[in-house]
Amino acid sequence: QVQLEESGGGLVQAGGSLRLSCAASGRPFSRYRMGWFRQAPGMEREFVAAITWSGGSTYYADSVKGRFTISRDNAKNTVYLQMNSLKPEDTAVYYCAATIGGPREVVVTTTSSYDYWGQGTQITVSS
Repeated sequence: QVQLEESGGGLVQAGGSLRLSCAASGRPFSRYRMGWFRQAPGMEREFVAAITWSGGSTYYADSVKGRFTISRDNAKNTVYLQMNSLKPEDTAVYYCAATIGGPREVVVTTTSSYDYWGQGTQITVSS
């Protein structure tokens, strides 16, 4: 079993920055491929960013490319999402997710491919 816990959410003005953290426990963290997703009210959960085992490969949704950065520290069992130049449309609950198995250096972008999810953290961007 894998437990994921997000932190770092909150209220920020448009143009501001936040960094989300996701702490993992339960299995060797370096074996997980990780991702961040978000879900706005009335909308489906959508992909935001993904990272491979080593952190050597990352992938982003077009809507956040150039503004968000995913990274991981395997020694700390933590994955991060640095969010800059935030926009009101970034307002959502943000979830981290983990998947075990599969090709280590291939990013995972689909919701159904992830095995474990955190409880989510709210990000609200005011205009």
